[in-house]
Amino acid sequence: MSQDVLYQEAAGVYGAALERLAGSYEADRDKRLDLLQDIHLAIWRSFEGFAGNCSVRTWVYRVAHNVAATHVIRHRRARSRPLVSLDEVDDLPGGGDSEGAFGLQQSLGRLREFIQQLNPLERQVILLYLEGTDAAGIAEITGISPGNVATKIHRIKKILAGRFNTISKGERHGQ
Repeated sequence: MSQDVLYQEAAGVYGAALERLAGSYEADRDKRLDLLQDIHLAIWRSFEGFAGNCSVRTWVYRVAHNVAATHVIRHRRARSRPLVSLDEVDDLPGGGDSEGAFGLQQSLGRLREFIQQLNPLERQVILLYLEGTDAAGIAEITGISPGNVATKIHRIKKILAGRFNTISKGERHGQ
């Protein structure tokens, strides 16, 4: 299959997921669009050397996450929020206001903020998990073991639950 055909098929199948990925790596709208364009260009270019040693899905996510991680590292100095590891994330403030209902949009916004604060590898793992990729697939894309993937997912979910419970309790008590 030609580079153009592979790209067109991949863009059609994974386009929405790539948009969500770019949104999780970049909050600024214009920079997010630039990142998405960079991802698409990198995917198209990468298909020139695609040998079929892995699935197209794995290939696309691997390329996309590598471009996004490079983007984060390149723009790290310009960001006002530091990137953190899972060990440091419990010490971060909860973020967001405590007025009104704890609606779905507010929850998703807080989740997006949390994900954007993670370092690139942990961000990649949780985003792939949220896209429905299993531990073996995430391991293949990231290059870490399936056991390590499962551990990271478990830790991130536990921290998220704790953060959302803390925020939720504060809102119920009017804090």
